Amino acid sequence: MGKIKTNVLGFPRIGQKRELKKAVEAFWAGKATENELLATASQIKKYNWERMRQAGVDLIPSGDFSLYDHVLDLSLALGVVPGRYGNLKGNRLDLYFAMAHGKQGGGDDVIAMEMTKWFDTNYHYIVPEFVPDQNFELYINKPLEDFLEAKALGIVTKPVLVGPVTFLLLGKQEHHHNGEKHAEQHGCSCGHSHGQGSIREENLRLLPALLPAYVELLKSLQRAGAEWVQIDEPYLALDINKEVAEAYRTAYETIARETGLKVILTTYFESMEQNLELAVSLPAAALHVDLVYGGGSGVLGKVLAALPDGKSLSLGVVDGRNIWKNDVAQSVDTVKRAVAEIGEDRVMVSTSCSLLHVPCDLALENNEQTLPAQVKRWMAFGWQKVEETVAVAALAGGSCAGEYLSLLQSGTADLAARKTSELIHTPAVKNRIAALTPDAENRRSAYAERAVAQRRKLNLPLFPTTTIGSFPQTREVRQWRQRHKKGELNDAEYNSLLRGAIKDCVEWQDKAGLDVLVHGEFERNDMVEYFGEQLSGFAFTQNGWVQSYGSRCVKPPVIYGDVSRPHTMTADWITYAQSQTRKPVKGMLTGPVTILKWSFVRNDQPLADTCLQIALAIRDEVADLERAGIGVIQIDEPAIREALPLKRALWGNYLEWAVRCFRVSASGVKDETQIHTHMCYSEFNDIIESIAQMDADVITIECSRSQMELLDAFVEFEYPNEIGPGVYDIHSARVPSVDEMVTLLGKAKSLIPARRLWVNPDCGLKTRGWEETKQALVNMVEAARLLRDGEKNGRKAANADKTTV
Repeated sequence: MGKIKTNVLGFPRIGQKRELKKAVEAFWAGKATENELLATASQIKKYNWERMRQAGVDLIPSGDFSLYDHVLDLSLALGVVPGRYGNLKGNRLDLYFAMAHGKQGGGDDVIAMEMTKWFDTNYHYIVPEFVPDQNFELYINKPLEDFLEAKALGIVTKPVLVGPVTFLLLGKQEHHHNGEKHAEQHGCSCGHSHGQGSIREENLRLLPALLPAYVELLKSLQRAGAEWVQIDEPYLALDINKEVAEAYRTAYETIARETGLKVILTTYFESMEQNLELAVSLPAAALHVDLVYGGGSGVLGKVLAALPDGKSLSLGVVDGRNIWKNDVAQSVDTVKRAVAEIGEDRVMVSTSCSLLHVPCDLALENNEQTLPAQVKRWMAFGWQKVEETVAVAALAGGSCAGEYLSLLQSGTADLAARKTSELIHTPAVKNRIAALTPDAENRRSAYAERAVAQRRKLNLPLFPTTTIGSFPQTREVRQWRQRHKKGELNDAEYNSLLRGAIKDCVEWQDKAGLDVLVHGEFERNDMVEYFGEQLSGFAFTQNGWVQSYGSRCVKPPVIYGDVSRPHTMTADWITYAQSQTRKPVKGMLTGPVTILKWSFVRNDQPLADTCLQIALAIRDEVADLERAGIGVIQIDEPAIREALPLKRALWGNYLEWAVRCFRVSASGVKDETQIHTHMCYSEFNDIIESIAQMDADVITIECSRSQMELLDAFVEFEYPNEIGPGVYDIHSARVPSVDEMVTLLGKAKSLIPARRLWVNPDCGLKTRGWEETKQALVNMVEAARLLRDGEKNGRKAANADKTTV
């Protein structure tokens, strides 16, 4: 009789209390040495490996840890280093971090590689950059280093790698035309790729060049003693065409022929049902299926029926993306079903995907004021999910151990209590939703009429300048917040400090020449958490951190019940800022889809229902701001694009309710009130009609890293409203020159009419330092001035020509 193995696909790399973030940022600031940074990294890895071994995990991951991003790690492992970083190859960490976020200083001035969301999650990866004649070679073999580091501790791990086909499809390719570089991003019919689908085949043509280096990487792991290797191919669960399918066959036949490793071919985030025949035919020792987000028991039956003799099956029954407890009894039944079909020795119990997307440890939470004990009982973080995975395997295998039976019994009781809890259901909220009419979704007039009223009221110049909202959150500001939380500053003292920061920020913007100002958001810990703390139905953690990108961690709120707004949330701060200037100050709000997407969301009702509840709360806040005299209100929706379902067939339903929720939040205002929205690191070509249906007066978007390529979507569709394409990348520490911005704006002006063009950074400035922020914004204002002068001179010349004629 065999044993049901346990398989964890990956674990948070940030440390229990964000030790990695602190170590990386200390290294960047010159306050820690390379050895100190690497020592912290080793401590985190060792803790994770040893705790998993103690918990009873059979297939413990290695290589999932990263100092910045696991896709960037693979780029370096395979020698995919863009030419602009050639001077940095002598120093491994300099090269690595320059590729991640750029480098300016010490004679170097290189921009970062592009960054975008990892499928439909809130994690960002660094986009690989290829050239048509790309050379691949084993360069920095971090997967092997991590495997050997664990082996030295007596732990034989399961290396984790992004698969060769997914790696290529994640990338972008640079082409050279007449001496000019032109970067085109890959595409895939799943829609979660960057650009036009025609680039997909070009990236896949690199597969013959890639495979020898990839195989050599696998062989190095095999020689070091690895038995199992997890190869992640999430594209295999998405909409793919014949070229992609053929690439999968080529890749895995080559890997099987040239290595003796047991490969766990791993898919997640979606059902691989439409590619099932292909997936089961690929030569791999095991296939992983996501049963939480991949179709559940219905798909499992089809997988079991199609699975060839001898191939093992990894069952992703423990949710790797959300923080609710597992239904252990249901999971045990699912595993037993598989065992009855194919036997214990061919079944693995697993997390649905890597636990990268959830916090580390619920045991660190002890504040009942922000996380009520009753709500906490319904939750599970990373280590609790590891325990659930082991318990499900043990119980399905017939274990009667007390620890597993206890987890089963307590979990069943907690799930039953959650269904009937009065904390969850609020009749007044449900009644308001039921009473909504279609009028709630519509502005009073069309954009063309609103634009006239807004220009009359705001009196802005051509190419108006603004920022996206937040200004640098210095250590001093964060210390104020911590002291206030600890009671060392009372409310009056804390508010006085914040008002001082707002006053200084507004005065600086005024003097710098910006046209539409912001208050800086010094009172906000996070653009979602801040609002969640003031809405009903939300709970909060102390240490529920997850990685967003690099050293940037966020602490998502937990939406556990019906949502409403008990009181105004922002009006006092915005009206104070407005009192400090005659220029318009934007009210800054986070939109309903983004609050939904960037929270851990209740899983007991449709997402659309929860989102509409949030939309009504934001609508109330918009109305309060307008009543307070605020004429420009920004409702940020960076998550609209990333929240798209991964399969195109599901887009229509999502876009319908997502657009409706934004319109409900924004449509209760007069014509002269200008509604902005902001979206970052998104590609809009395939959803541009839905973006237009949102009917925001002004949309600001990320464009600098793509050199304004993203604007093509707005041109081809003839986007009707106003656009602010970001002119500099705030995720990089470098300060762009005036000339750089003028060049980018020139590209934008060739695509978007000058009357509808705004000038702004890519995103909020919260994570930047003050000096670089000030210099960059001064340059941005100057760039806008030069464009205005150019327009005036152009008009004068045109008038002179007419006079001459």
